[in-house]
Amino acid sequence: MAKTFKLYLGGAFPRSESGRVYPVSDTKGRLLAHAAQASRKDVRDAVGAARGAFGGWSGATAYNRGQVLYRVAEMLQARHDQFVDDVLAAEGGTRRKASGLVDAAIDRWVWYAGWTDKIAAVLGSVNPVAGPMVNWSAPEPTGVVGVLAPQASSLLGLVDVVAPVLAAGCTAVVVASQERPLPAVGLGEVLATSDVPGGVVNILTGSTAELAPWLAAHGDVHALDLVGAPEGIAVECERAAAGTVKRVLPRPATEPDPVRVPGISRLRAFTEIKTVWHPVGR
Repeated sequence: MAKTFKLYLGGAFPRSESGRVYPVSDTKGRLLAHAAQASRKDVRDAVGAARGAFGGWSGATAYNRGQVLYRVAEMLQARHDQFVDDVLAAEGGTRRKASGLVDAAIDRWVWYAGWTDKIAAVLGSVNPVAGPMVNWSAPEPTGVVGVLAPQASSLLGLVDVVAPVLAAGCTAVVVASQERPLPAVGLGEVLATSDVPGGVVNILTGSTAELAPWLAAHGDVHALDLVGAPEGIAVECERAAAGTVKRVLPRPATEPDPVRVPGISRLRAFTEIKTVWHPVGR
């Protein structure tokens, strides 16, 4: 009997409120499992969980967030062979290639974990001003980020878009790859057994075209990453996001190659710069 996987919301694994599931097959068309097909209400529940977790996660020290992300990498390493099997079933290819992608995903978590206590130094500054004032700028987390995960790269692409959100101090609602959700489900199990507080990451499986517009229109979502939006859905999401004036990372013409050397553009995208003026005496 094929296993039926659940959602990952608020640190727990509930079924979809609709009770719907859909089949997940490997690259050869063989049935692997069934995944929960999330609904509009599941999106609302996920956003509520992310909003509730934002204060604690953004208020934690940068060092603490980094240690938590390092722990996620350790848990991924401990379940290396399972993720190799999941990536192999989802994306095909050779076992050697799948193993390399899992290794790269682990390294990507470590890379972003190392950035948590460096963001302020790199993105912040002390600004010269004329007058008896001290002026400085410091980055702050944007808030709740909706992420449409890449459709093709089921694990490394997912890590590449989720890890910088967490490293920046934001919380995430992730719509996993529709046809390749099992690595995302496995990542949810890793997060649940690591030190990531419940609600910091919430993973929805199901129809991206159905879930994305509701996520884009939600008033408690402060930013939206459309990297994995299907063609034709991205414009609808941008229109829906305009109603709450949220920041939107547009859908690229093609999904970026996750194997590339990572950069800090996504860290920068999910931070706001706060500038403070303070008088000084002479």
